[in-house]
Amino acid sequence: MPEPTDNDPRRAKADALLDRIEREQAGQLKVFLGAAPGVGKTFAMLSAARELKRQGVDVVVGLVETHGRAETEALLDGLELLPRRGGAPGGRAHDEFDVDAALARRPPLILVDELAHRNVPGSRHERRYQDIEELLAAGIDVYTTVNIQHLESLNDVVQQITGVRVRETVPDAFFDRASDVVLIDLPPRELIARLRQGKVYLPELAASALERFFTASNLTALRELAVQAVADRVDADLREYQVAQGSGPVPVRRRVLAAIDGSENSDYLVRVTRRIAERRHAPWTVAYVDSGRSSGDAAHRERLDAALRLARRLGASTEILRGVDVVDELLGYAARNSVAAIVIGRTRERPFARLFNRTLTQQLLMRGAHFELTIVATPVARARSRRALQQPNRAPLRDYGFALLVSLAALVLAHLADRVLSVPNLAQLFTVAVLVVAARSRMSVAVFSAVVCFLGYNFFFAPPRYTLAIANGGDALTVILFLATALICSRLATRLSLQVQMLREANAHAGILGRLGRELTAAADAGQVASIGARTLAQAVGADVAVLMPDAATGTLTVAAAVPSALELGMTDRAAADWALSHEQPAGRYTDTLNAATCWLLPLSEDGVRLGVVAIRFEAEETVLSPQRRDLLQAIAHDIAQALMRTRLADELESARVQGETERLRAALLASVSHDLRSPLAAMLGSAESLQRYGSRVSDAERGELLDGIVSEGQRLDRYIQNLLDMTRLGHGTLKLARDWVAIDEIIGSGILRLRKLFPDVRVERDAPAGELPLLYVHPALIEQAIFNILENAAKFSPPGAPVRVRAEAAGGEVRIDIVDAGPGIPPEERSRIFDMFYSVERGDRGKQGTGLGLSICQGMIGAHGGSVEALPGDDGTGTTIRITLPVAGAAAPAPPDEDA
Repeated sequence: MPEPTDNDPRRAKADALLDRIEREQAGQLKVFLGAAPGVGKTFAMLSAARELKRQGVDVVVGLVETHGRAETEALLDGLELLPRRGGAPGGRAHDEFDVDAALARRPPLILVDELAHRNVPGSRHERRYQDIEELLAAGIDVYTTVNIQHLESLNDVVQQITGVRVRETVPDAFFDRASDVVLIDLPPRELIARLRQGKVYLPELAASALERFFTASNLTALRELAVQAVADRVDADLREYQVAQGSGPVPVRRRVLAAIDGSENSDYLVRVTRRIAERRHAPWTVAYVDSGRSSGDAAHRERLDAALRLARRLGASTEILRGVDVVDELLGYAARNSVAAIVIGRTRERPFARLFNRTLTQQLLMRGAHFELTIVATPVARARSRRALQQPNRAPLRDYGFALLVSLAALVLAHLADRVLSVPNLAQLFTVAVLVVAARSRMSVAVFSAVVCFLGYNFFFAPPRYTLAIANGGDALTVILFLATALICSRLATRLSLQVQMLREANAHAGILGRLGRELTAAADAGQVASIGARTLAQAVGADVAVLMPDAATGTLTVAAAVPSALELGMTDRAAADWALSHEQPAGRYTDTLNAATCWLLPLSEDGVRLGVVAIRFEAEETVLSPQRRDLLQAIAHDIAQALMRTRLADELESARVQGETERLRAALLASVSHDLRSPLAAMLGSAESLQRYGSRVSDAERGELLDGIVSEGQRLDRYIQNLLDMTRLGHGTLKLARDWVAIDEIIGSGILRLRKLFPDVRVERDAPAGELPLLYVHPALIEQAIFNILENAAKFSPPGAPVRVRAEAAGGEVRIDIVDAGPGIPPEERSRIFDMFYSVERGDRGKQGTGLGLSICQGMIGAHGGSVEALPGDDGTGTTIRITLPVAGAAAPAPPDEDA
């Protein structure tokens, strides 16, 4: 079955339904759109709210500006007014909408007037529409008001109509979120009459407004814009409904691409492209090709950053492409991303462009014939182009000095070659000089060098000498060759220089990311990841950096690593960090959210998991963050987030492993207790019941056997309980060592005596010469218990008649005790596991009847003395050898006790 394409009706229907569901789950936005100030937007909004209040809806007034109008203030009676925020950083008074109070009150519907308002510095968000976005995300319905001149995409059109540049604008992408748009309008005559009556502005302001903004022609044009905006909105709603229902034609959504260069006209080009894309109902992208030519210009970076921010606010996606050839990059991106139309600004015509270097417009027209090309020209661009032609950008004087010096050197060498070597063709020397200058400077300097070289060659060496007359056509050809060499080589050298610069930057970025990746791979926990990330970021951009991570207990962001370590974050920085983490979007400096913060806050998140925030504090003079540095920092932050996610997953896996191991040990313990406690108890109860039931009828021999069985099973039960207690003490670290000097052969002898009581038929061969081994400073009872556990284990599984061998020797400050059996042995891959609790090797030294505790306890007791226990192959490869190694105490040991004593 073929996979659905982007233009497939099924996919379009599914996307439309998903968008509709997402909007319904969030709060609903209703916009009262005014054609001009004073048409009655706030009055209409309050009237609608009062009607809903009468119907029982909980309506709260978040903020309404009445501007002193009595009829508007009267509509506020009976409505709950939310207290406004009345304090600001630095102690300055202001009266702003309180987002936190609205979120805490959480009414079903809230009224927030003046959508395009700019908040005072120090507020959480720069613009009021961002406050409303947060309310909508919380599921609160919002009524708001705005005038048509505040729409971002119409900003240039409104300026052309009214001559006034509106500074407070609302992104069209936010306006498009409105579920309902209500157009509020008045005829121009009525609105002008209201203005003269003082119902819009104060009388002293009304006269100025009538002369500048409120003219009949302006109001008529604004009404047309408002009607067109509402009509476009209705058309978009109808089209979306038809697509969701599968009942209408699905438009082919080919993308519109705008190419900007960071010039003064970039904002204008972005707004024009937005209107073009809106009319076509097509997605759109704003792209900038970084060819390295303007990377060091701070003003250029600031204009570019502003244009890209504007594009994102208007709903576009943005791309920064990198390459020397702008046309190749644009056409390649357009071909890869289903672009139908390319919008560019008009490029100025330069002298000799047709011969040497075609403009961007010319190249796109020649090579992009299968794309629709829209060329946008503005009066500002044309005026700037004329000024640039009249005042060309001049090369530094040192470049001309270098060209003159090289030309003079060529003249001197030519003079020597002419007088000493009699070289017939001296023009080659001057050609080389032009090549040297062209390879190191711009085209104008190379042309200057070509002219100087030609004049020198023609005056001093071309006949007739010491005149500027050209006697033959060969000298004229020399002039043309000099100029062609200068132009071609300077062009190639400039391109090569740009390529080298871009490769150097790319290599530096790749090196930083490569080193970061290697260091993060070796990081074992989140603390190391944070430390490595903070150090790498600080070294990459030369700024102060802090990595903040949520506290496991409280969820509060705390500094996990910082460079420098004494870096402190203010309250605004921390508020921006909390916002960035909760919304998974950058905040603080260089953004529209809490931009009064001193740091740029980048969220660290991976697959929807919020891991932390990176705070980067640049110097105060760095007012603009270049796209290259922004991309590098975001790439580093992404790598840090991935490493933090990896450590979190590793911790979760380790926790799951420990939990699984705990469950396994618990199950093994229950199984062991149920078997090893019930078996001896059952034997003891059986013997006791036999004695109780049969009494005197039991013979003395049988009575003795029954009593011996009770004693034997009781001792077995006692050993098992003792093992459990020893294991508990070892696990909790409460095992106390009562050390004393003791001879090792005495401990071995005591262990063998205990073994013979349980296994009288087992033969033990002992090789521990008395008096030749050093004394040990140990806890005698614990070492004896450890040796006994190993002897008992060896005796259980040795074949009948096969001896258990015990050897002891001193070597290199240690005493080794080997206990060797002739049993079936232990597989090499399981020798390290036999010391785990409740682990038994059924094919080896322990079978189903073992508890799996004896060797674990043995290892714990020996380890408490600084020794070790290991499993080795038996003699001649048969059976198993358990080796105990104990250190000899460094203190002087007392003399061995006298044998006769």
